[in-house]
Amino acid sequence: MAALPGVVVVANTRLPSRRAQALQVVQTSAAFARAGREVLVLHAKRRRLEPLPPGVDLWDWYAVAPGPRPRVEAVRCVDWIELVPPALQYWPARLQERSFARNAARAAAKHDASAWIWSREVEAALPLLRAGRRRVALEIHRVPEGRLRRRELAECARRGAALVAISGGVRSDLVELGIQPERVLVEHDGFEPARFSALPSTQLARARLGLPTDAHVVVYAGGLLPWKGVDVLVDAARLLPGILFVVAGGMEEDLRRLRAQATGLANVRFDGFVAPETVASYLAAADVGVAPNRSRPAISARHTSPLKVFEAMACGLPLVASDLPSLRDALDESVAVFAAPDDARTLAAALEGLLSDAARLREMRLAGPRKAARHSWDARAARILAWLDVGAPAVK
Repeated sequence: MAALPGVVVVANTRLPSRRAQALQVVQTSAAFARAGREVLVLHAKRRRLEPLPPGVDLWDWYAVAPGPRPRVEAVRCVDWIELVPPALQYWPARLQERSFARNAARAAAKHDASAWIWSREVEAALPLLRAGRRRVALEIHRVPEGRLRRRELAECARRGAALVAISGGVRSDLVELGIQPERVLVEHDGFEPARFSALPSTQLARARLGLPTDAHVVVYAGGLLPWKGVDVLVDAARLLPGILFVVAGGMEEDLRRLRAQATGLANVRFDGFVAPETVASYLAAADVGVAPNRSRPAISARHTSPLKVFEAMACGLPLVASDLPSLRDALDESVAVFAAPDDARTLAAALEGLLSDAARLREMRLAGPRKAARHSWDARAARILAWLDVGAPAVK
């Protein structure tokens, strides 16, 4: 029996990193390996790296399920982004991206032509396609706005790249770019069932986290970039002093901004970045989870496929989410209550209404795991690989 095609994953990310992008890359790559593929991950060799705790490897850190592990190689790039002030980082960031893409494409080209190149980076995929490489797949998280990158993406499509969109909104943007819809596979992000298979009870989770057992608890677990809408959540908390809001995640600069906004609020707690394996305890401790995305920019309204919503469903955690195409793409009323984005009063009313509806909460807790099942990393990888191997419509 012929060996299954290998997979070379190309991702311009630090490994490890506090950003969700890195978790997605690690889990996607590991799922390809569990599907029987030989997997190599090419990631950026950045100047500053997140240290792993003693005795913990990359896969343990991200709570990856047991199984074969991909090989991981750090690719050199020109990296002086963080040596200049944020206001001057645009061109250093572009240089870092281009230098990584060039070097990653060279590294990927050394591998057998039967292997799939699975790239998150258009700039790395294009030189491979121009050199005649056939098995190149692009995982697209948003269609770029810049003219040069849009032309490069369109050329990748013309040259036969397989296109996998992270959401329906991304697929729509690709169609607007002139790509036939049948050439684009939509596969949302996912979750790792092993992380949520043995959840602690609500009481135990709250004891571990130092949370009261007799309060309504709303949890947000994720990044704190402005478009994530956590500032709207803080304003909603101001209207609901009897409910405890716990925010887990975020980089230091975003935490400083939001803590300043929440000054004087006794019912808002910011725990900062937590290790991925700890997230399950936060979700188990909650009565309701929240995804308060803002209506702008487009990455929030149309493109994102938030890991947090799949993890919440897997835990049976009812959700209140902004009523946006990106979130409607992954959720429905069986697992979420939708609220108008950018509006703290509407968000507060939705949270208060759901917390007071015991029957609805019970129904959502049962529906969540059922709906989440198709979004496991393994199920996602199996669908993607089957689509690629039978001859994706985008592949010549």
